[in-house]
Amino acid sequence: MASERQIRVGNVPIGGGAPVVVQSMTLTKTHDVDATMAQIGELVSAGCELVRVAVPKTEDAEALPKLVYLSPIPVIADIHFNASLALKAVEAGVAAVRINPGNIGGPDKVALVVEAAKARGIPMRIGANSGSLPKHLLELAQEDTAEALVEEALEQVRLLESMGFYDFKISVKSSSVPTMIRAYRMLAERVPYPLHLGVTEAGPPATGSIKSAIGVGSLLMDGIGDTIRISLTADPAEEVKVAWEILKALGLRERGPIMIACPSCGRDNVGVWNLAEAVEERLREYPQAFEVAVMGCAVNGPGEAGDADFGIAGGRDTGFIYAHGRVLKKVGSDVLVEELFSEIDRWIEDGMVRPKRLKLAKPAALMMAEAAQRPT
Repeated sequence: MASERQIRVGNVPIGGGAPVVVQSMTLTKTHDVDATMAQIGELVSAGCELVRVAVPKTEDAEALPKLVYLSPIPVIADIHFNASLALKAVEAGVAAVRINPGNIGGPDKVALVVEAAKARGIPMRIGANSGSLPKHLLELAQEDTAEALVEEALEQVRLLESMGFYDFKISVKSSSVPTMIRAYRMLAERVPYPLHLGVTEAGPPATGSIKSAIGVGSLLMDGIGDTIRISLTADPAEEVKVAWEILKALGLRERGPIMIACPSCGRDNVGVWNLAEAVEERLREYPQAFEVAVMGCAVNGPGEAGDADFGIAGGRDTGFIYAHGRVLKKVGSDVLVEELFSEIDRWIEDGMVRPKRLKLAKPAALMMAEAAQRPT
């Protein structure tokens, strides 16, 4: 179920029906303000909406006021084991703090952080990670790790609620995709608070993206989750790109174009992978949301891509450009990509008006099929 409560991290609403928010974490030493700001800039360009910075030392906490002032997006301080650093982060004006109430020094220390956060109107992120469960839950974790994650999260929830604090979001992360999915589903049934989704330590981009798409995507399809971080062993900007692709694929958010492309196979006589790479590279320049289809075969692709805003279907020497289910023109293969983007640019300049669609895009599909089959 979707979260009932909503919190605000800076000017960004999370939960309670707000759009799913994309976040990431810097890899720099936080006290190196120049390097950290450079990375925040790269993350913002990629579409990051919240950024978390590690605060393991006093010098990192002392850099927070400047980072908060300079950052174009809300800054979250990530703190473990040291309540005094959490207090310094709150004083620095961060948009939120991420703490684990179980390792911050006991209930008294948690109370100090809670009171400071209350006074400044700063929310928290709490939650459990399968790699750092407390000792009293290890036996349960051996039987059911997902249940242990949820119990740890609920213990933290009960502690904060006993202090009259309700301004927080929760995570129950695991590197196991099935465990992570089960834990979030169980937790969503028991709490009204916003949930932060992620497969922790997902791995390098190829495998990590797949694991995250399955784990995070499955939950989002269930209506569970309010903010996401894709934890990759990579440049954090890649995390943001993957996060947006997941949201776009599910139809939850729009940011930039979506490309549809048929797979390579023995029927392809135009080198569709080359066409797709050329189109994808050009599409990175566009912030507008629209769909482009790249087809190299007359069998399934043209009909399946009939709902795209624009598309190309190549033949040996010629190809078709189509828009909104209708063929625009036939052009030589050597200028196919250039002509496609000329039409896209013209459409954008004219206000991106989408005409009323035919019930079926058969005319376009049939003509593109002709182009793909035309002999030399």
